[in-house]
Amino acid sequence: MDPLTIGLAVAGVAIGFGASTTITKKRLGSSQDAADKELKKAKKEAERQISAAREEAAKMAETARRDEQTRRREVKEIEQRLLERQESLDKKLDQLDKRNENLRKGEDEVEELKNEIRDIRRRQQEKLEKVAKLTKEEAAEKLIKMTERDIKNDLTGLVAKLQNEAKDSAEEKAAVIITSAMERMASEVTAERTVTAVKLEDEEMKGRIIGKEGRNIQSLQRATGVDIMVDDTPGMIILSSFDPIRREVARVALEMLLKDGRVHPGRIEEIVEKAQKLVQKDVVRAGEDAAREVGVIGIPKDILQLLGELKYRTSYGQNVLKHSTEMAHIAGVIAEEVGADVRIAKYSALVHDLGKALTHKLEGKHHHISGEVLRKYGAPEAVALAAEQHHDDVEATSVEAIIVRVVDAISASRPGARNISAENFGERMKELENIANGFDGIDKSYAISAGREVRVFVRPQNVDDLSAIRLARDIANKIESTMQYPGTIKVNVIRETRAIEFAK
Repeated sequence: MDPLTIGLAVAGVAIGFGASTTITKKRLGSSQDAADKELKKAKKEAERQISAAREEAAKMAETARRDEQTRRREVKEIEQRLLERQESLDKKLDQLDKRNENLRKGEDEVEELKNEIRDIRRRQQEKLEKVAKLTKEEAAEKLIKMTERDIKNDLTGLVAKLQNEAKDSAEEKAAVIITSAMERMASEVTAERTVTAVKLEDEEMKGRIIGKEGRNIQSLQRATGVDIMVDDTPGMIILSSFDPIRREVARVALEMLLKDGRVHPGRIEEIVEKAQKLVQKDVVRAGEDAAREVGVIGIPKDILQLLGELKYRTSYGQNVLKHSTEMAHIAGVIAEEVGADVRIAKYSALVHDLGKALTHKLEGKHHHISGEVLRKYGAPEAVALAAEQHHDDVEATSVEAIIVRVVDAISASRPGARNISAENFGERMKELENIANGFDGIDKSYAISAGREVRVFVRPQNVDDLSAIRLARDIANKIESTMQYPGTIKVNVIRETRAIEFAK
């Protein structure tokens, strides 16, 4: 290759390199300008944001300053109110102190006045004693004697007058009593029964009823409170008790035992419990039947329960439930004749003796108890009043109450219907039980053997063996001091402890 060509080639290379360098410089210059522009723009934006942040911070600082000023004002106001209240309390305390001081001064003055009055009274009494030449006690005694002497003649005349009036009215009162008794003469006999007979199909059952060493019969008597006589009558077991409900429970239990054939103490207690439930059902049924028979509806269940109990109650030998239903029928007839309220008259006559079902539980006369119980269980007030007023100690305030009085006398006035001696016997038996039940720790008590024995069962957790002995003596002493009776009464206190557990 010739030198010219080489030279031209070198020159071309040099020219191309220079042109490339120039172009590169131009490009670098334009990039630098763009970068400067972006930097300036970023600085401006940063300055703007900083300025905005400063303004926001200034606003927040201003708000915080205003809030602080507000809180300071509130605190100052609270402090001012507290100071004012403190000043008010101080003033009130000062006033109270002044008032207390005044009261103390007043008390001192009152005490001084009392002392002055005492001195004046003492000096006056001394002057009176000097003038009268008598002490206070001597003057009082002399005044009493003078008063007695002045009124003695008046009292003597008053006593004589009352005695004469009593003598004059005695014959008249006796005539009224005799006439009232004659009006109650009766025509139908209703005998009091205190025994129930249970027929035996097999004499061997007597041995089962008695049990080994008498355990069964003792358990049955203990559970029912009824005397059981096995050997007195062939083919019969006699149940004796003044309480007809107990006799009925014992009869039902004995018949169930005879039918079952299993007779032992555990079974006896189970059967007696069942018999009590059956008798309870019979009581309710008897009350419902009586109400249905006389045509009185709407009687509350509690009243029907007590009415049914009257089936097993007697009054002077007369069955109280039969007496009441008979009275209701007669009352209805009379009420229709005189224009009274038939339902009230029947209702009142039916429940007039309701208190006799509770007389042994509540104190008071049976007709007063009848009124209270009827009101308690929601009977109409007219019925409660008529039942409460069917005896003469309460004035009758309605026609129905007078009707109940009349029909009570009519129903009771039957020759032999009322057996006073039998009623007295029952009352004495109840009184024996009530005396025993009046002591602490008694579970239940039964008067048996026609009142010759009181069998008392105590709660073993409340009465120990020594206390049981002392309890028997205390009951016997109270019976001796409060009752009149022929012969002797045996007090039998029984304490029995049972331990029961279940194997699971």
